[in-house]
Amino acid sequence: MASSKNITFKWAFNNIIWPRRKTLSIGLILIIISRLASLVLPGASKYLIDDVITNSDIPMLKTLLIVVVIALALQAITSFLLTRILSVEAQFLISELRVRVQKKVLALPVRYFDDNKSGGLVSRIMSDVEGVRNLVGTGLVQLIGGSLTAIISLILLIRINAMMTLFVLVPVAIFAIIALKAFGRIRPIFRTRGKLNAEVTGRLTETLNGIRVIKGFNAEQQENDTFEDGARRLFENVKSSLTATALVTSSATFLLGLASVGIMGIGGYFIIQGQMTFGDFLAFTLYLGFMITPIVQMSNIGSQLTEAFAGLDRTEEIMQMENENDPSNRTVVLPDVKGDIIFDDVSFSYEEGKEVLHHISFEAPQGSVTALVGSSGSGKSTIASLAASYMSPDSGLVQVDGKDLSKVELTSYRKHLGVVLQDDFLFEGTIRENILFPRPDATE
Repeated sequence: MASSKNITFKWAFNNIIWPRRKTLSIGLILIIISRLASLVLPGASKYLIDDVITNSDIPMLKTLLIVVVIALALQAITSFLLTRILSVEAQFLISELRVRVQKKVLALPVRYFDDNKSGGLVSRIMSDVEGVRNLVGTGLVQLIGGSLTAIISLILLIRINAMMTLFVLVPVAIFAIIALKAFGRIRPIFRTRGKLNAEVTGRLTETLNGIRVIKGFNAEQQENDTFEDGARRLFENVKSSLTATALVTSSATFLLGLASVGIMGIGGYFIIQGQMTFGDFLAFTLYLGFMITPIVQMSNIGSQLTEAFAGLDRTEEIMQMENENDPSNRTVVLPDVKGDIIFDDVSFSYEEGKEVLHHISFEAPQGSVTALVGSSGSGKSTIASLAASYMSPDSGLVQVDGKDLSKVELTSYRKHLGVVLQDDFLFEGTIRENILFPRPDATE
């Protein structure tokens, strides 16, 4: 599993993050400015109580107000720019990835489609890539920006009171350990959810496409039960991830709440002893919030990034599959096709150990009509699929004009090929549009 995680992260870094390094760098600069501006208010509060109010310093009050307003304006502007730049880029990436996955799926062998439901493939194209918005969108940048804010706040907390800071770090460290353990368990759950979602979507698509068969055999209840079982398993998966996420959130609430209670006690003691001013205590409390809030947010962002990588696991799995028209293997280009087809000792099986064709040999010369006669399941459609290069034989040769069809570049062959399938299929649109489908530029 660890190697799979590394492969997915490397693929995501090389194909998603690194090509957008300039956009992400701009986002990172913006969030650094935003986070630094957010730290102005706690510091200003300390000066307000300890200096301005104590000394009745009106000019300094005006200066503080101007600085705080400027900081708030910077936060508002950077927040808008972050959404405008990163969120839009994330949505563009989702659409781009969908196109890439769809192209890859169409380039896969026909056998892959025989083994996978169309609805499930739709889910993989449309749903699995959505999580990348958390890599290129605000998620990853917020994770980095939140870490920066927490580190700066920690330094400022230590400067105000090192002992109180040390007390805070204990529950924070315990929370971090719990969060890491929880995210380790969540990722496989998200990956399973993708498979379940594809399975349920695939079955639903089949049900809607085969509605006449279902009604004809009075099988509505059977399909209802099947869908209900899939929906239940999907719910159980979601419940598991929600339980793990709730554990992280509840742990954060309890542990960080304990830290706050401790701060009240320790801070109150130091103020009573005269070792701490009211301004220092207020600033410490505010900076503590700025340190803790990103940590709590990181738990949510961590969950989002975990979901993103789970989806990318499945996306990367498809992208690594070999194309049907493998350029390293299919090197023979046919400039023209005469039409001499030879099957030489061809055997083929859909499943290992269950041969459909057993050492078939025949010739179909150019210009002739070859009819295949046999009972249902005898292999007629399989022979036609082999001749159309939808599949390659397990052994033996299928030759076209003396060339091994398994070595022929498919585009150069199929542009000369005409296929009429036994199962009729029409794309949505007019009859004219369907006739023009293989050659949109054909004359009337």
